[in-house]
Amino acid sequence: MSHKSNSLKHLALQKFKRNFWGVFSFCFIILVGVISVFAYVLAPDDSQYANQMHLAIHSKKPGFKVNMLTMPSEISNEQSGFDKLFFGKKNANTEIPISDYAIEDDVLVYKEYASDGLEGAEKSVKLNTFPNNASTDYIVEKTFLFGTDKYGRDLLSRILVGARISFFIGFVAVLISLIIGILMGSIAGYFGGRVDAIIMWIINVTWSIPTLLLVIAITLALGKGFWQVFIAVGLTMWVEVARVVRGQIISAKEMQYVTAARALGYNDYRIITKHILPNIMAPVIVISAANFAAAILIESGLSFLGIGAQPPMASWGAMIKDHYNYIILGKPYLAIIPGLCIMSLVMAFMLIGNALRDALDVKG
Repeated sequence: MSHKSNSLKHLALQKFKRNFWGVFSFCFIILVGVISVFAYVLAPDDSQYANQMHLAIHSKKPGFKVNMLTMPSEISNEQSGFDKLFFGKKNANTEIPISDYAIEDDVLVYKEYASDGLEGAEKSVKLNTFPNNASTDYIVEKTFLFGTDKYGRDLLSRILVGARISFFIGFVAVLISLIIGILMGSIAGYFGGRVDAIIMWIINVTWSIPTLLLVIAITLALGKGFWQVFIAVGLTMWVEVARVVRGQIISAKEMQYVTAARALGYNDYRIITKHILPNIMAPVIVISAANFAAAILIESGLSFLGIGAQPPMASWGAMIKDHYNYIILGKPYLAIIPGLCIMSLVMAFMLIGNALRDALDVKG
């Protein structure tokens, strides 16, 4: 039996490997996962939430370059390496875009950057403000590969940091939906009768409420925030898992191996967890991939409505909300780039779901 099970797993893996789009989507999802975990290592702006604002250079096109003067702060922010790696740098330094600078005696004279042909204000600062009087070490040319948003923040950094919310909300939402859905579906399908009727009534009531409306209601009850959105989305997606698990268990509990397990005196918990669930996980895996994509779309919609991840947190949906009016103002990339990110990640999960469905189809 174990040899046969291993053979089926090997066959499914071989079928999945032959699906180009499935393998490509899997690699893409792994890439996005690595980016979301190490976003602050890869982002040009490694401040918390990539929130370093420069209003003088707002809404600049991709590839924009400018000299940036960093003014050291006397405030010391002690952070561990782990904190900087995963949560960004608590940057107390001030960054000033400049168009020109010169050193006169012991003073650094610089001209602030001004767009649209305007003249920036000319200011000066003493060299002893900088450690070892090395003012030129604090002037670097910065390139904004994706341009800047309407607040002058680096759009590429915001996109990379925003991947974390979209990616991890899928994991948390799917995890919550699997825990509740498998539990409720298993109890309903295995025991049947009045227990099944009560659980199906709860499922049907939950199913009848529009998903986005239910998420909004739960979010308002729990409060606006990062984890509240994760929990809210997960609590609305369990019904699909429960219906699939219930249907599969109703069919599986009449199989001979379940009858044999009962005859051997195994309790209901062991029969469900050790014998039935391992044999019905294929459709659950497929629906989990679809739920992952749905969770990303729901979170983006909530952020667009302003009740998802709250500023200054970077979220792809919030970026579209902030810049959708720029589509008619000649700078559509500010909304199109995060939109393409959402589309590509959702498409990857849908394609990998289709690939898993084909690979796990024993009739194929």
